[in-house]
Amino acid sequence: MEYKEWQNLKIIEDKNNPFSTLFELDTKERFYIEPAFYTQLTNFVSILPMHHDKIIEKMKQLVIQNKKVVFTLDYESPLTHADGYVYLEITDVTDPLGIYVEDKSRGSDYGD
Repeated sequence: MEYKEWQNLKIIEDKNNPFSTLFELDTKERFYIEPAFYTQLTNFVSILPMHHDKIIEKMKQLVIQNKKVVFTLDYESPLTHADGYVYLEITDVTDPLGIYVEDKSRGSDYGD
């Protein structure tokens, strides 16, 4: 999968996590992007495109702060398994920025 947001960064091959892309900053911090996280990110930005740059910058700040990060759909059930990494979800990036999209998905109101 191609990630235009990080096309200028070094990609590290990790055969233990073939479905996630591992990037390395010039300052040697590393982060994985799981495909489902990226889907969330692109959907989020399609709703609020004016926040794209802020979200990407916040992700970079979180990587620099934590040194090793996995951006995952669900930290309780990640696709990527890497020792010593912090697992963060999209809301861990957007909530501190005060950027919210209300999740209106819920079960049916109709009983059986």
